[in-house]
Amino acid sequence: MLAIVQILAILAAVLHVYIFTLETLRFGVPQVHRGIFGVADTDLAAVRPWAFNQGFYNLFLAVGTFVGALLVRSVEAAGWALIVMGCGSMVAAAVVLLATDRRMVKAAASQGTIPALALLASLTQL
Repeated sequence: MLAIVQILAILAAVLHVYIFTLETLRFGVPQVHRGIFGVADTDLAAVRPWAFNQGFYNLFLAVGTFVGALLVRSVEAAGWALIVMGCGSMVAAAVVLLATDRRMVKAAASQGTIPALALLASLTQL
């Protein structure tokens, strides 16, 4: 079961690196800011710094979760702490997104499902 937790944690990390890419590196592309995030061209200049910052939050969660998945077998306590903190923060962010705007249910489910599954699978290991 530990391998499943590691795989799910790594998948959650990869997803959040992708989100980082969208929010930080590709946000200016109309298909991204308009199509994915629903930000009008007229609002782009105001929203872009926030998206850039948020992208780095997602990158940092991804890095911590990925490192935790790699460490969990050799440095068990540190690995578990990073997995639970990273995945727990990802799930919490998804809940906040949904609570903020119910229209974001698809985005919240996309960012929160894999880390939630990692946390559920980890219950058998803790």
